[in-house]
Amino acid sequence: MSQALRKSLIDWLDDNYHFGDAEGLIGGDDDKSFLQNGILSSLGFVELLLFLDKSFGVRIERKDISPANFDSLNKIMNYVLAMPSYRGPR
Repeated sequence: MSQALRKSLIDWLDDNYHFGDAEGLIGGDDDKSFLQNGILSSLGFVELLLFLDKSFGVRIERKDISPANFDSLNKIMNYVLAMPSYRGPR
């Protein structure tokens, strides 16, 4: 897994939602559900998708927008790293 991508995602969560506490909320469990644990709201997910597009060139297909791809740190990283258009830290 890309530690640089993970750090970028944690930094984004800290800057936009958790003011430096994202790592604590995730608690070392990169599979923890963002929705079930209040890490991101539905609006937060929209902002996350915009961040991924703007920062890493990841164009997300409408059919891919689901908890199966974006409901935890690991799911987001797996999805992003698998995208051919991804241009960012590996």
